[in-house]
Amino acid sequence: MDIAVSPEVVTIGMFGALLIGVLTGFPLALPIGGVGVITGYLLFGPNAFDLIYSRVYAIITNYGFMAVPLFVFMGNMLEKSGIAEKMYDAVHVWFGKFRGGLAITSVLIGTIMAACVGIIAASITMLTLVALPAMMKHNYDKGLATGAICAGGTLGILIPPSIMLIIYGPVAWISVGKLFMAAFMPGFLLSGLYMLYIGIRSYLQPSIAPSFEDEGRQLTFGQKSKMLITTLAPTALLILSVMGAIYFGLASPTEAAAVGAAVATLLTMAYGRFSWKVLKDVTLGTIKLTGMVLLIAGCSTAFVSVFLSAGGGDVVENFILSIPGGRWMAFALIMFVCFVLGMFIDWIGIIFVMVPILAPIVPVLGFDPLWFAMMIIVNLQMSFLTPPFAYAIFFLKGAAAPELGIKTSDIIRGVIPFVILMAIGLLLMIAFPQIILWLPGTM
Repeated sequence: MDIAVSPEVVTIGMFGALLIGVLTGFPLALPIGGVGVITGYLLFGPNAFDLIYSRVYAIITNYGFMAVPLFVFMGNMLEKSGIAEKMYDAVHVWFGKFRGGLAITSVLIGTIMAACVGIIAASITMLTLVALPAMMKHNYDKGLATGAICAGGTLGILIPPSIMLIIYGPVAWISVGKLFMAAFMPGFLLSGLYMLYIGIRSYLQPSIAPSFEDEGRQLTFGQKSKMLITTLAPTALLILSVMGAIYFGLASPTEAAAVGAAVATLLTMAYGRFSWKVLKDVTLGTIKLTGMVLLIAGCSTAFVSVFLSAGGGDVVENFILSIPGGRWMAFALIMFVCFVLGMFIDWIGIIFVMVPILAPIVPVLGFDPLWFAMMIIVNLQMSFLTPPFAYAIFFLKGAAAPELGIKTSDIIRGVIPFVILMAIGLLLMIAFPQIILWLPGTM
C-alpha cells in the first residue's frame, strides 16, 4: 500500500524514528535499515524493495570499497609485526632528553603509523602498550600522556590510507586518490599543532613532563642515526609503495592496497613475527571489520534511498539554503550538526547517511567538494575524542595496564586541549584552503 505524505513529514518522521532507534542501544545498522525499509514499504509499497536492492547492491559492489579489506588487512598485519615498538625506541633516543619528549615521540609515532595502519584501534592500542608505561615511569602527567596517545592515535583516521577516506569517496563520488592527497597536509598540520602544544606546555609546566637522564645519551650519533634509519626505512618503503603508486597514477587505491597488504606481510616475516596464528587472527579481524562496514553501508543506503526518493533531500537543501547569514552560516550549521552527531553515532553511519544528502548541496553553496569533504572528515575525527561515543578514550582505557592507575577522567581531561587544537586546525583550513587543495592539484 502507498501512503501520500509530504516530504517535510517524511524528513521529520525518518530522522525522529532513527534517533529513537539509536537511543534504544541497538547496533547502529538495525535502526537505520529498519527505518528505511519500513518507511519505504509504507510510502512506495513492494516497489520500495526494488529501489533499495538496486542501490544497496551498487554501493556494496563498488570497486573502491574493495580497498577496505585490503587496507584493514595491511593495518592489522603491521600491528602484529612489532614495527611500532622498534620505531618508538629509535625515535625515543632522539627526543627523550627534551621536556615532553616522550609525549612528542608518541604523537610522532602515531603520525608515522597513521600512514601505514589507518585503523584507530590498532594505533591507539600499540601506543598505549609501548608509550604509556614509559611516560608513567618518568612521572608524566596522566592527562598529558593519555591525551598525546589519543590525539596521535586518531591521526590514522585522517592521514592515508584512512578507512574513512576510502568510504567517503564512493559515497560522495569523489576520487579516493584525490582524498588521499588532500588529507596529508591537514594530518601533518594537526600533528605539528599537537607537538607544538606539548613542547610549549612542558616548558611552561615542567612538573607535568619531568626531564630525566635518557638512555640515548649512551649511544653515539652514528649509532642513533643507524638505529633510526634501519627502523624507518621499511616503513618508508611501505608508504612509498602505496601512496607513491597512487600519486603518480601507477595504480588505483584498490590496487595499491593489495601491494600494501603484501608488503606488510613481508615485513612481518622479516621481523620474525609471522605465523599461521598471526595470519588467522589478522584475517578474522579483517573479515569482522569489513563485514561491519558493509552491513552499515547496506542499511544506511536503504535509509538514504527511501529518504531521497520521498523528497527529503529537497527539504534539507531548502532548509540549509534558507538559513540567514549566507553560505558560511549554512556551513557552520552543517559542521555543528556533524560534530554533535559524532558524540552519539558511529562515524561510518554519519558518512553513509549525511554525505549523500549533503553532497548535492555543496556545489550550490559554492564550496569545493574536495575541501568540504576534508572539513567533514577532520570534524568527524573529533568524534573519537568527544564523549560519550569516544572510541579513542575507551580503546586506551581498555589497553592500559591496571597498575598504571589510569582513570577515564584522566583521559577526558587530557584530550580536551587536543579537541581545541583540532578546532584551530579547522579554522586554519578555512582561512587557507590550499592546505587541503595544493597537493591534489599537483597530481
